[in-house]
Amino acid sequence: MSDYTNILVAVDFSSSTDQVLAKADEIAQRNNARINLLHVVEYLPPIDTGFDPLFTENPMINEDVLVENARNSLKKLSERNKLNNASLVVELGTPKHEITRYVEEHQCDLVVIGSHGRHGVSILLGSTANAVLHAMPCDVLTVKLK
Repeated sequence: MSDYTNILVAVDFSSSTDQVLAKADEIAQRNNARINLLHVVEYLPPIDTGFDPLFTENPMINEDVLVENARNSLKKLSERNKLNNASLVVELGTPKHEITRYVEEHQCDLVVIGSHGRHGVSILLGSTANAVLHAMPCDVLTVKLK
């Protein structure tokens, strides 16, 4: 295994996030590496279908509020896992594209992401871990989630 210096951890705030962070922190400590926590807010604005509205309530969601809430959650997650020196980044977009862009722009040499290891139809419907795995210019560690 090579020495890693710049590790990106893709965070989705699921119940398994702490497990992924523990593995990333273990690798970072062994390699004296920097950790970057990235959460991608995947927000799709309402689409005008030309028919009845898709929403009964106010469909306008303030993207700034979504991003700020994610930043606050990322900060709490970092504190809870004692990752005091981690970079905390929130992006708005699709996970595959934003993770790939971040890795390329910041020369990350390892991406750590959780994977439920689903098969069959679940893969056809799309898996962030699977998409990221095939798009990365660097090593990817998928942590098998319990």
